[in-house]
Amino acid sequence: MNDSISIADQYLLAPYQLDAGKLEAVFGQICTHRIDYADIYFQYSRSEGWVLEEGIVKSGSFNIDQGLGVRATSGEKTAFAYSDEINHLALMSAAQATRAIAQQGQSRPAAIIRQGQNVRSSPLYLPHDPIASCENTDKITLLEKLEGFARALDKRVIQVMASLAGEYEVVMVMRSDGLLAADVRPLVRVSLQVIAEENGRREQGMAGGGGRFDYAYFSDAILQEYAHKAVHQAVINLTAKPAPAGSMTVVLGSGWPGILLHEAIGHGLEADFNRKGSSAFSGRVGELVAARGVTVVDDGTLKNRRGSLNIDDEGNPTQCTALIEDGILKGYLQDSLNARLMNQPVTGNGRRESFAHIPMPRMTNTYMLNGDKVPEEIIASVKKGLYAANFGGGQVDITSGKFVFSAAEAYMIEDGKITYPVKGATLIGNGPDVLTRVSMIGNDLLLDPGVGTCGKEGQSVPVGVGQPTLRVDGITVGGTNG
Repeated sequence: MNDSISIADQYLLAPYQLDAGKLEAVFGQICTHRIDYADIYFQYSRSEGWVLEEGIVKSGSFNIDQGLGVRATSGEKTAFAYSDEINHLALMSAAQATRAIAQQGQSRPAAIIRQGQNVRSSPLYLPHDPIASCENTDKITLLEKLEGFARALDKRVIQVMASLAGEYEVVMVMRSDGLLAADVRPLVRVSLQVIAEENGRREQGMAGGGGRFDYAYFSDAILQEYAHKAVHQAVINLTAKPAPAGSMTVVLGSGWPGILLHEAIGHGLEADFNRKGSSAFSGRVGELVAARGVTVVDDGTLKNRRGSLNIDDEGNPTQCTALIEDGILKGYLQDSLNARLMNQPVTGNGRRESFAHIPMPRMTNTYMLNGDKVPEEIIASVKKGLYAANFGGGQVDITSGKFVFSAAEAYMIEDGKITYPVKGATLIGNGPDVLTRVSMIGNDLLLDPGVGTCGKEGQSVPVGVGQPTLRVDGITVGGTNG
């Protein structure tokens, strides 16, 4: 973390002659009136994107962004101002703007800025710069390889689109309690979309992955794995029959289907919704909210994972937080504001999209822990039902917990065996209710390959999801074959 502070100083403070004295003066300006908390968030980022379609580079982008955000809180009120310029004048102007919510009363001296201690013995990811990790020609070659692998797998593949994205982000947080913390965050992702055609019918398949490392991660073996998954999904759907409709037993595959857990349950366990009483889980800590055996955690400490962070966007170390343990609700995901107002410990889940946004409690990597059943045993236990191997999009209402998810790859289960693929299946239900319907939990926990992005109140942040194979009884399936 000391290296991160040095790098952050190089990008965010030194070029603008911002020293400790000037920064302490900014907090002195904010603290002229009484407030509960204040922070300054500096950010520098470089990002790029490449898209290859039909062997041709269809688009490319490169962006540099930097700025600062100043926040002050008093009670439940928050004042926030930001600037896309980093200098002393911008800081002082933003600081003055935040004083609007401060209460009249005794002021307090500004804290002396001190460097935060290392939050863990070793960082969760190295401070790589993915964009500088290889030449642009090598990035195009990577995408051409991916396209070639996909086309070679099946002659029915008629269209391929491959994309590559990378980001190098440096952040620094200074707080009114004097803490100074920083993080250097690499992030890469490769995506693949294929379209297969047979007898006039066209279907698509998608795959990809990434994490907090550089482009060297994407070996030929990894790219071949993405190609196989995308082509398999497209080709399988060419023969898929219309999905049946009605209430039935559903087996959810391991890995990415954990997005249902994220959307239908995870958002409802974020502290802001529960403090305001708008979540279906509000006031239920200590209650049995899921079937026995269901344990759900949010873990921001997994090495190199897309949703992991050395520190959150308030300078707090991330951690593994138990949300549901053996069916019992244990707590919520907290940022500093909601933790203070709810008199709960901070969990390191204060996240923001950029310096131009206020932090709020958000998920990192959210997943269900293993049970004791082998996946084959779960499938064999189902007389007739649906196996949802992969998901597409979905929607959830936080207040009610109601969700709708579409299955990108699904199969019928008949007499304990997976038989034929089906298309058009949607899962309809209620998050808190679906947890109580889990009857079997597999021992094959898998995290998603590193593709998740979560939206909340107009802000998007990278996240991870995961779960083992699950049997859920009595889910409503919407289909085209009633």
